[in-house]
Amino acid sequence: MKPRPKPPIAQLPAGHRTLIFDMRQSDVLIVGAGPAGAWAAFQLARAGGRVTIFDASHPREKPCGGGLTGRVLSMVGPVLPLDCLPLVPVTSLRFESGSAFSEFAMPTLGATAETALVIIDRRTFDAALLEAACRAGAVHVRERAREVRVGPSGVEVETQSGRWHGDVLAGADGATSLVRRRLVAPFTRNQLSIAAGCFVHGVSSSQVRIRTVGGPPGYIWSFPRATHLAVGICAQADATTADALRDRVAAWLDENRVAPGAPREPYSWPIPSLSSADFARERPAGDRWMLLGDAAGLVDPLTREGIYFALASAQLGADTIARGASCRRYADRLREQVYPELSRAADLKVRFFTSGFSDLMIRGFDRSSAVRDVMIDLVAGRQPYATLKRRLLRTFEVGLALRLLRLQLAGRVRRFVRIRSTDSR
Repeated sequence: MKPRPKPPIAQLPAGHRTLIFDMRQSDVLIVGAGPAGAWAAFQLARAGGRVTIFDASHPREKPCGGGLTGRVLSMVGPVLPLDCLPLVPVTSLRFESGSAFSEFAMPTLGATAETALVIIDRRTFDAALLEAACRAGAVHVRERAREVRVGPSGVEVETQSGRWHGDVLAGADGATSLVRRRLVAPFTRNQLSIAAGCFVHGVSSSQVRIRTVGGPPGYIWSFPRATHLAVGICAQADATTADALRDRVAAWLDENRVAPGAPREPYSWPIPSLSSADFARERPAGDRWMLLGDAAGLVDPLTREGIYFALASAQLGADTIARGASCRRYADRLREQVYPELSRAADLKVRFFTSGFSDLMIRGFDRSSAVRDVMIDLVAGRQPYATLKRRLLRTFEVGLALRLLRLQLAGRVRRFVRIRSTDSR
C-alpha cells in the first residue's frame, strides 16, 4: 500500500454522515470498531492509507474484565493518553479453590508499560482507540455493515446508506462476525464460550479475585474498575447456559458478601474458545481479506484474554497491508507467531482448572515467592505457555514438583483412553 494524499473526507469530524458517492473509495475497509478494528485503522491511516471503518455501536461497554496487561500498555502507551484514562492499578491477586486461597501483592509502577495489570471499562478504552484512529485520518461510518463482498478487482461493504469500495477488507466484527460468516464459516457452538455475570455498581477495589470452579471447568473473576466491579465466569457454550452461569456468579457474590445490596447489571457475551485442532484448521485470510481479533478466534482459551491478541493481530494485519504483501502472508504470520501459544493454552486448559492442579498452585503460592512470580507473570501476559510447565517444575519444591508430574501423567492417560475410546466406535 503506497501512501496517498488524504481525500477531503479525512478532514471531516469523526462520525460525519454527509458522504458523497465519489468519496466512497478507500484502500482498506474495516468492519468493526473495537480494539482490533480501531488499532488496525490507526496503524494504516498513520502509514498514509485511506481507511474507512464501519460500526454503528462502538464505542460501547462490553462484558469483559477490562484487564490491560503490560504488553498491551507497551503497545498503546505511546498513542493513548494513559494518564488521563480511568485506569485502576491492581495491587493484589487473590486465588481461590475450594476452601483454600492465597493472596499476594501484584507489582504496580503506575500506568506504564511495566505495570503488571491495570483495569479499565471497555467503553472508555475502545473510545480512546477509535478516537486515535480518526485523528490519524481514518473515517468512521456509524452504520452497520449489511453485506460484504470480495472480488478479483476489489472489495465492497454495503450499509443502509449505500456501498463503499476498497482494495482490502478486514473483518474485526467479533465472535458473530459478518465477514467471517460470508468468507469462511461461523463459529460452531463448541468453538465458543459464554462470558456471563454482572457489573456491581457503586463499589470498587484494587484487588483481582480469581476462583477456579468445575462442572464445567473455568473460573470466576472479579475485576475492579473505577466505579464498579466486573464480575463474571466463562465456560464452553456447549456445556452450559448464560442463565446458569449468571446464577453461579450471583451465588458466589452472596456467599462472599461482595458488596451486598449494590446494584447488579447482568450481562452475557459469546467469546471464541478454540481447540488446538481448531487453530490448525483456521483460515484467517484470503485474497484481499483478513480476520482480526475475536473474528479470527484469537482469544486465549485458558484465560479468555482477547485484548492483547486483538491489538497484536491488528498490528500484524496493518503491517502486512502497508507493505503491499498478500493477505495470505498475514495468515502465515499468525501461524508462526500467535497460533502456537494459543494452541498450548487450549491443551493446558482442561488440566489447569482441575481441583488437583488448583490446590497444588495455592500450596505453591503459600510456600514460594518464585511460584507467586509465575502466576503474576502469567496474569500480566509475560509468561508464555511454552515454558510454563518447565518454570513451575523448576520453582516448585521437590514434593510439589512430583505431584505436578503425576497430574500431567494422569491427564495424558485420560486423554489416551478418550482417544482410544473414540477410535473404537
